[in-house]
Formats: sequence, structure tokens, C-alpha cells
Amino acid sequence: MAAVLAGGEGTILSHRSAGQLWGIVARSGAWPEVTRPRRFRPRPGLLAHRGQIRGDEKTIVEGIPVTGLSRTVLDLAGRSSQSQVEHMLNEAQILGLTDAISIPALLDRYPRRPGTALVRQVFRRNATARGVTRKELEQRFRLLLATTDLPEPLRNAHIAVRGRFFEVDCLWRAQRLVVELDGRAVHGTDLAFERDREKDRLLIAGGWRVTRITWLQLRDEGQAVVADLRAMLEAA
Repeated sequence: MAAVLAGGEGTILSHRSAGQLWGIVARSGAWPEVTRPRRFRPRPGLLAHRGQIRGDEKTIVEGIPVTGLSRTVLDLAGRSSQSQVEHMLNEAQILGLTDAISIPALLDRYPRRPGTALVRQVFRRNATARGVTRKELEQRFRLLLATTDLPEPLRNAHIAVRGRFFEVDCLWRAQRLVVELDGRAVHGTDLAFERDREKDRLLIAGGWRVTRITWLQLRDEGQAVVADLRAMLEAA
């Protein structure tokens, strides 16, 4: 609030400081950042940006005028990596944060702004993962294994643990290794999340090793997935 007051009329908290206030960026000792519509005389301990913030791109959090969640993410994306943008969006989802204007709408409003292309890429990547079916996941994994000399697993196999039967996606019984193919369409609900963690816990307690592989990992890190599976099978 001191930084906002020091900036004068029309000043709002922005960039990293806004991200910290929203809880999507880790706290740091960096100078507080603000944005205001007019020029600002530089002063020690305060980083000021000049720019216009539309009404639906700002709000008040804990009594402090601040850029909205979507505008904050877009401002920071211009100087962030893909993993940092993904982290911010993930934290926002975990915290259940909402905004007056959506990020896709803001991307359409500022198509050439620094960071727009990166945020659009992250959204496109996540949307692709959300739409993948279980059948597509299984087929992708089968095609990946076909390019290797790894032994074929049992598919949609059953394991008995503590008097309960669990179906697993892929099973190397001799090596006691289970691979679950995680798709958001099937495993993204609250109930599925709880059941999956219970199953993992019981299988591990029963002496099985369980690893989960996602669509994006299969698509973007196929060779790393193969190397890790090979290490797990050989270790057994």
C-alpha cells in the first residue's frame, strides 16, 4: 500500500508485486512494482511502470489496488519462462482464483503484447492434454513401447491387495511394476483423484512399484520415459 500511495493518483500494484499479493509468485526482497498512467520520477526502493489499465483489468485485494489476476499473469509472462507461466496458472487454479476478465479474452485484446504468445502456447498445450481420451493415451504408450526392446506389459490387468482387486493400465508382473496412464478426462475429477491416491498407497504398501505417465510426457519426453522405464525394469 505504501508503494501505491507513493505513486500518487491512479497508481496500482502490478507485475511481481501483484503476483505476490495474489499468491501465485513467491515472496522476495525485490522492490515493489506499480503501474500508473503518467510519468513517474524515479525514486529508490520503488519500480514504476507507465501504462493504462482498463477497468476490468484491475481490482482490490486486501484493500490494495492491484492488477487483476489475468493482467498480472500477462504482465509477468513477458519476462518469464514457460515453466514459470505454468506455475503461476497452476497456483491460481489451486487457490481457486477468478477474475473479471479471462486470460483468453485478454490475449485477444493484446495479441502483440510481450508474453501473449507464450501464454497462448501454454493454454493450447493444456487444452490438448485435457481433451485426450483413455484410448488415445493407451495407443500412444503402445506405439512408444513398440519402438523399444522393452518387454510387453499386461494391459488392463488386475492385482489383488488386501482382499481388493484393482485394475491397472499396464503391468510387468515379474518386476512388480505398475504404470498408470494419467489423462485428465478420466482422472481429473475429485473422486478419481482420491481413488487413484488410495490405489497407489495400497499397491505400494503391497510391494508394487507404481508410476504415473501423462499425455504430455508421452508426447514431449518419450525418450526420457523409456529410459526411466528401462531403469525401473532392470532394477527389479
